[in-house]
Amino acid sequence: MLKADRTARILAYVNEEGSADVHALSDLLKVSTATVRRDLQELHDQGLLHRTRGGAVNLEVPLRQRRETRQAEKRQIALAAESLVPDGAVVGMTGGTTTSELARRLADRGGITIVTNAVNIAAELIARPETRLVVIGGIGRSASYELVGPAAERMLAHYHLDIAFIGVDGLTASEGCTTHDEMEATTDRAFLRSTARAVVLADSSKVGRVTFADICPLSDIHDLVTDDQLTEEQEAAVAAAGVRVLRA
Repeated sequence: MLKADRTARILAYVNEEGSADVHALSDLLKVSTATVRRDLQELHDQGLLHRTRGGAVNLEVPLRQRRETRQAEKRQIALAAESLVPDGAVVGMTGGTTTSELARRLADRGGITIVTNAVNIAAELIARPETRLVVIGGIGRSASYELVGPAAERMLAHYHLDIAFIGVDGLTASEGCTTHDEMEATTDRAFLRSTARAVVLADSSKVGRVTFADICPLSDIHDLVTDDQLTEEQEAAVAAAGVRVLRA
């Protein structure tokens, strides 16, 4: 298989699955793991994939690429999530394509305070004077456009949120909520500690998946807002953990 064909298949696979194992890609492409690792490094260097720690087992599609997938589902999830936000609320919001959709809807309503560590969300809202914007500082992550780390966590400790919307890369009843980056996970937990109500926004492709870093068990979450492709078995497992499931 030509190198261009291999990298195209790798990108397509990761874009669909959200993560990939080096050995699984080796089997898929019928090449050695050494070849896969070289291809992954080149894609990482080009900014097309983000390789995390842990032996490059987990991969993360940068936000600019994730915008193109499941757009209709994400808009519906954002619409459903908006109904959870009371007028005048202080709303925490981590980065992600679905939270970005929700931020736009809340900005149209006005009269709401949005506390976020996502620079793309902040850039959209800074010119919306009807929405009060608080930006959490920290170390920048190019894959998710988020500011994370100890500075972000210290800042969040001084705020009280009415509701927080968290984006995740994986969610299961047994492993809880997970993401690709451990520093992002700790900042997500800081949002959860500061909020009265915690809501996960995740399309159904994230449910049943486990990624690199633990964010929290499902017992820390009040609601999951997802799309109507969630299976009955998945919904039952999440609900049994005490989480209310809202299908968009």
